[in-house]
Amino acid sequence: MTDRPRPSRAVFSTDDFVLMKEALADYVRRIADDPRSARFSSLYHRLGRLG
Repeated sequence: MTDRPRPSRAVFSTDDFVLMKEALADYVRRIADDPRSARFSSLYHRLGRLG
């Protein structure tokens, strides 16, 4: 008898992506003057494509 790999399960739900986008949007607004804000803004937009 061979062990078959289990199908992978999603780590995040669609609702999780909505919550993460909301949190990131707020954070990007708060750090707007920080050079890192562009990186967080890009992450925000990538999350938008996922969920």
